[in-house]
Amino acid sequence: MAAAAQEVTRPSTPAIIVGAMTSKLTASLREAPVAVPALAAVALFVVWATDQAGYPLTHWSPGGLIVLGLLAVALAAVGLRAAEIPWPVRVALGALAAYTLLSFLSILWARVPGDAWEGANRTLLYLLVFALFACWRHSATSAALLLSTWTFAIAGLAVYVALHLDAATSAGLQSLLSGGRLLYPSGYPNANAAQWMMAFWPALLLARSERLPWSVRGLLAGGAVVLASVALLSQSRGSLYATPVMLVAVFALIPERTRTLALLVPVAAGIAAAAPAVLRVGDHLHNGEVTRANVHSAIATMLVAAAVVALIVALGAALESRVAFSEGSRRRVRVGMRALATVTLVAVLAGGLAAAGNPVTRIKHGWDTFKGGYGADKSTGSRLVSGLGSNRYDFYRVALDEFLAHPLVGIGADNFQQQYLEHGRSDETPHYPHSVELRTLAETGLVGAILALVGLGGALWGAARAMRRSDPLAQSVAAAALAGFGYWVIHGSFDWFWEFAGLGAPAFALLGIACALEPSWRHDAKPAERGSGPHALPSAPARAPTRMRPAVAGRSLRGRVGMAALGLLALAGACSLAAPWLSQLEVQSAAHVWTRAPQAAYARLRDAARLNPLSDEADLVAASIALRYDELARANSDFVAALARSPSDPYATLELGAIASARDERPAALARLERAVALNPRDPLTRQALQTVRRGRRVNLAELNRAILLKAQQF
Repeated sequence: MAAAAQEVTRPSTPAIIVGAMTSKLTASLREAPVAVPALAAVALFVVWATDQAGYPLTHWSPGGLIVLGLLAVALAAVGLRAAEIPWPVRVALGALAAYTLLSFLSILWARVPGDAWEGANRTLLYLLVFALFACWRHSATSAALLLSTWTFAIAGLAVYVALHLDAATSAGLQSLLSGGRLLYPSGYPNANAAQWMMAFWPALLLARSERLPWSVRGLLAGGAVVLASVALLSQSRGSLYATPVMLVAVFALIPERTRTLALLVPVAAGIAAAAPAVLRVGDHLHNGEVTRANVHSAIATMLVAAAVVALIVALGAALESRVAFSEGSRRRVRVGMRALATVTLVAVLAGGLAAAGNPVTRIKHGWDTFKGGYGADKSTGSRLVSGLGSNRYDFYRVALDEFLAHPLVGIGADNFQQQYLEHGRSDETPHYPHSVELRTLAETGLVGAILALVGLGGALWGAARAMRRSDPLAQSVAAAALAGFGYWVIHGSFDWFWEFAGLGAPAFALLGIACALEPSWRHDAKPAERGSGPHALPSAPARAPTRMRPAVAGRSLRGRVGMAALGLLALAGACSLAAPWLSQLEVQSAAHVWTRAPQAAYARLRDAARLNPLSDEADLVAASIALRYDELARANSDFVAALARSPSDPYATLELGAIASARDERPAALARLERAVALNPRDPLTRQALQTVRRGRRVNLAELNRAILLKAQQF
């Protein structure tokens, strides 16, 4: 009876495991309490990932206020001593802060000050995120908790997206998979692919760590398969070309290559097994639309492949944790893995050459399609191998020209669109150069580029030092976090990912996690590491400080001054983030009520203009509403106000010319319309309006605005 009672009260093995993990996590959070606000920031990143990757101002700007608040909580609860921060991290923080300041200063010389303010605020957000994750030391366990939480959340979101596609109606599928490319949830296929692949690399590199439980390693490996497979649904050529660069970087720069290869083999096999079915979704369209059968087959295949890989890796990890291998066995495994790597490399190169054909011809075709635009791609076959046709060549040409014309401090943050309207050759109207490097050069010049390089160089140096720590788990976490950041940089080198806060903020958080594991943090050694017992080194005798009172008073005064300055900076940052956000909310509110309450809409737009005195958006919307009600005097006044804020706005200039024409003020109309053509020379509506006035006729305002609205709906 007693034995039976003991059996009933004895905790089960799962309960013991859960209890041990809970105890370890609690101890880790106690050791690194800043992980709590950092986890809240991770939750914010996941929320952004579910809706447009944090791109709209109304998403990331309040998120910036949340990050600022979390940083304040960390400072108040944990405190911060700058002297304890390793010098590479201090260099990174200082240079990135200077780059942020330069972005704000660029408002002074930007042609569109409102856009420059928005770009500077986004840069401020990334600085705050990096500071929250990099300014305090993390233990290997707390860093692993942060990284694995984000990785599992993004992998879980990928599973949800896959199941959502499988359950969608036929009409719903066409909106989610427009033209065979996955748009959901970011709204931009390339951003989708980047979101999944940024989490793929941490999942892969964490799964190789023998310090993690075998079940966690299996789930990470299966999640990596799902992440890569869902990324393939976006048919992103940028992701396709970024992946081999990442593979080279991982094997060239990250230690434990044998373990990486051992984990990569089953994961790559799972992805390869699912890839044909996944690619069939976008490659085999019926009347330009995806078919439910192909989608169902792809989802089922990828989930089965992920489950099989998860099981294989979990079993292998469990075996590794229970069996002690001799050094000879380990040596034979390493030799075998090197041989497998060589065979695999030869097979991949041979297969690639067979599929691509003559490499010289292939490279020439890629360059020709890159220069030739969208029409230069092949009309048949998979999009991934059809060529490099897009208008990026022209974007990059204009960005480089602007850098050469303004080499010192650039044209101003996020001020690329107007320059491209004037000097571009395609029909697109890009807001951004589609390259993080060219964005830095064109918009902040050599000064900005140097500051960015110094900042990222310091952070990368700290992350590299973290990968050489003696703790294997810390090494793995630093490597995994750095790989996620590296993917964002590589893929972002030919896309506009800086503007997606749901991509940029996690990237800087990953870089911060790696920096938080830098080995030279002060007070990094635990008492046990310094030695204890009879053979421990004696500690130095405490010495009474000389002139204690004046020194403490001086430090206290400096501390109060520093806290006051920090508080003022935080208040300025909060106001800078809040004002454009509140202004945008007023603009959106006016857009919802103008048809039934135009006077209320005008009032809200006036409030919006006061909240954001640099942006012309509120005035432009007010003028457009006035045109709908045929209030030409009011529309003219609002367009003039818009030009006072942004003198180079082509839309306001065009409308003022059209209004002058409708009023039979031909000289004023000609002057305005000629200016509008100079600002946007490839716009057919603007050229047509100018020709109409030159022929002595009046511009039909109603027809012009219908055409403008129709054109806007097409993009």
